[in-house]
Amino acid sequence: MTQRIDEDEPRALWRPRANWRATTLLGALMTRLDVDSYESLLHMALDRPASYWAEVMQHLGFEWRVPYAEFLRTPEGPAHPRWFEGGRLNWVDNVLAHSVGANAEAPAIIAEDEAGTVNALRHAELPRKVLAIAAGLKAHGINTGDRVGLMMPMGVPAVTTLLAIAALGAVAVPLFTGFAAEAVSTRLALAGARMLVASTSQCRRGKVTSALPMLRAVRERWPSLQLVVDDTSGLPGAIAWDSLGAAAPLAQPVEMLPSSPFLLVFTSGTTGQPKGVVHTHGGFPLKILHDSAYHFELRAQDRWLWPSDMGWIVGPITVCGALQRGATLVCYDGAPDFPDRHRLASMIDRHRVTHFGASPTLVRSLCAADAVPAPVQMHSLKLLMVAGEVIAPEHFEWFFHAFGQGRLPLINYTGGTEASGAILASVPVRAIRPVWFNSASPGVAARVADSGTQRLIDAPGELVITAPFIGMTQGLWQAPERYIQAYWSERPGLWSHGDLVTESAEGSFMVLGRADDTLKIAGKRVGPAEVEAAVLECDGVVEAAAVGLPDAVKGQRLVLLVRTIEASPGLQARVADRVEGALGKPFRPAAVHVVADLPRTRNGKLMRRLMRELLAGLPAGDVSALDNPAAIELIRRLPPS
Repeated sequence: MTQRIDEDEPRALWRPRANWRATTLLGALMTRLDVDSYESLLHMALDRPASYWAEVMQHLGFEWRVPYAEFLRTPEGPAHPRWFEGGRLNWVDNVLAHSVGANAEAPAIIAEDEAGTVNALRHAELPRKVLAIAAGLKAHGINTGDRVGLMMPMGVPAVTTLLAIAALGAVAVPLFTGFAAEAVSTRLALAGARMLVASTSQCRRGKVTSALPMLRAVRERWPSLQLVVDDTSGLPGAIAWDSLGAAAPLAQPVEMLPSSPFLLVFTSGTTGQPKGVVHTHGGFPLKILHDSAYHFELRAQDRWLWPSDMGWIVGPITVCGALQRGATLVCYDGAPDFPDRHRLASMIDRHRVTHFGASPTLVRSLCAADAVPAPVQMHSLKLLMVAGEVIAPEHFEWFFHAFGQGRLPLINYTGGTEASGAILASVPVRAIRPVWFNSASPGVAARVADSGTQRLIDAPGELVITAPFIGMTQGLWQAPERYIQAYWSERPGLWSHGDLVTESAEGSFMVLGRADDTLKIAGKRVGPAEVEAAVLECDGVVEAAAVGLPDAVKGQRLVLLVRTIEASPGLQARVADRVEGALGKPFRPAAVHVVADLPRTRNGKLMRRLMRELLAGLPAGDVSALDNPAAIELIRRLPPS
């Protein structure tokens, strides 16, 4: 039973105001639900979810074309819930609804590039822009259910194209703009995409990098793929992005089932090829709308800045959250420290940002650079957000004081690509202490379990979810068995999330890290198998292991261990070049070590956890499962990574 977190919690960094019940969106929801405390709201959301979510949708104005007849059915078990049966909708309606009324003349998008050029689009202008692009896509053969790759930096073109794809009933496949051709082609092939919408260049720290070589390589690998780009001069036969918006008549948002996919986001596990996480019209957008209101207190005409790439889940989250709430999405395409370390702080002042979010990697780099100049006031800010990976207490507190001036709630938020929004997240009606999440997200039955199903309190265990939840992935694209294996097989009937977490008796949580071997380099997840597959294509390499070691700036740095037939001059450089060429510059390894053997179990599984611990200088622990214990000493002798 969750107990009340005392607002006088002595370890708190921030405490809610005494009148929070009357001033917050959560307080308003409690009044609508006729519950007397936030703890009662949590219980109701789990015990009577149909009533809870019906009231949430009424409160936040979530629109249905045809009302649903049944909230939830689970004839195939909790892994395959059927939400909102009988209903029809297109979630983009909830964005375009703000084109009339009080929000119409407010900016929907403000996009600033590294050179300082600002491009803005009002809510009143958004429908024509989005529906013209949708018409252009349709004119080029894109129909309901077709997959469309989207590889553009955050800005007006990327945001409006994402909305247009969803409005048309097609499925967007966001791709990280730093990916190399091989990574792009792999994901497009897995998705069965018909089209890629991409930018032909990027500017970072004043230097323009062309994407044309990558796009040409993708086209060579996949001649039938349609390319839509912002500059066709270097790509004969490509479609100009500007021409999409010239199409007429305007397309109208297509009526979809709640279970219809609109987003296919690739993430990487510890084994196999990238996983295609499927999100639907009746799941992801509703969950993000909920979280934007009740975790982040986002309101109409607020201004939201969370620097991100559209290729990672934060990109679609920011679009869904800000624009469904009638707020302004502030986008930045550029390095956060160019032309100086004060870039983001000065942007907050210039664009009167109210909500600022950052990954722990960004917070660490801002802290190291002392990124808040004295003249910058940031008085417009109302709330800070941090998400993406584990953050250290000193960086959490620095962010709270430097950007929040010691007065704003700093909302810690974690869910993941597969969960869309929050599983755990702080709420601004409970005390906040550094790095902790002061609540499970309302409606998510999260707890910490041992290796079985026994609940753990004040002891590390794995984060599990005991019931289906709004926003959970519909499954993995064309990989139903892999979906069950990844999330439901370890504890049948429970979602095993893979995070190592401690839960307190009063219902707060601390995430300690990942329970698996997934790499997270500068906040970007990649599976070791994908890295190792690239390494094994290098001549002479017979085995490879990719591990992540703690890094003060990136969170993790990539270190490779390779076994070869014989020593070869320049091998380390070739391996590093190969990884960069396959996955992109952000994934270039910090170190490549050549060893005579790699530790593996008796059934041949590489012991990445053991290798990571040895490289970090930690004790080896139990090595009874090893087939070749002599390999331990080989790694111990390596120079620091």
